[in-house]
Amino acid sequence: MRHKNAFNKLGRKTAHRAAMLSNMACSLIMHKRINTTLQKAKALRGFVEPVITLSKDDTMNNRRLAFKYLQDKEAVKELFREISNKVADRPGGYTRILKTAPRLGDNADMCMMELVDYNDNLLSSNANAKKITGRTRRSRVKGTAEDAAPVAKTKEVVAPVVDEAPIVEETLEVQVEDATATEVEEAPQEPAADEDSTKGEEEK
Repeated sequence: MRHKNAFNKLGRKTAHRAAMLSNMACSLIMHKRINTTLQKAKALRGFVEPVITLSKDDTMNNRRLAFKYLQDKEAVKELFREISNKVADRPGGYTRILKTAPRLGDNADMCMMELVDYNDNLLSSNANAKKITGRTRRSRVKGTAEDAAPVAKTKEVVAPVVDEAPIVEETLEVQVEDATATEVEEAPQEPAADEDSTKGEEEK
């Protein structure tokens, strides 16, 4: 019995469907990006990704298997010459489906299907994006605390303001000493005035 073995037949017979997916796979390999309906893209993903996996091992048998599905010599050459180098380190997931605006005629769901390793804009943005390690809130809090630590160190390094404080205190101490010295100098003058007054009283 074939319970739950259903798949999207795309409104076509077997031969027509196989030819359509083969042509779409060749277009994707040659142009690296195609625009199609969402359902066709999902069906194409299951068709083309095993073929791309064959290109990782460049043997005559794999080339013949790839030609069996693609039926295009130029697409097979491009697959084993260029794309195999790009996907050498990627364990599957060679394609990406990006949804676009619905089609005007019948409002069908449209999308753009592309090879992951050929979108330079997304690759550069992912490289520049900040990596967040961990899945819990605590790990993110630790990351923010570590990020804040260098800022605190930079604040401690700034020392000119701290060095100016003792200088101000010294100047204040000097002013206080000068004030005490003037008071000490003026202090002996008062007894001199008293001596003059006592001498005058004695003469009288």
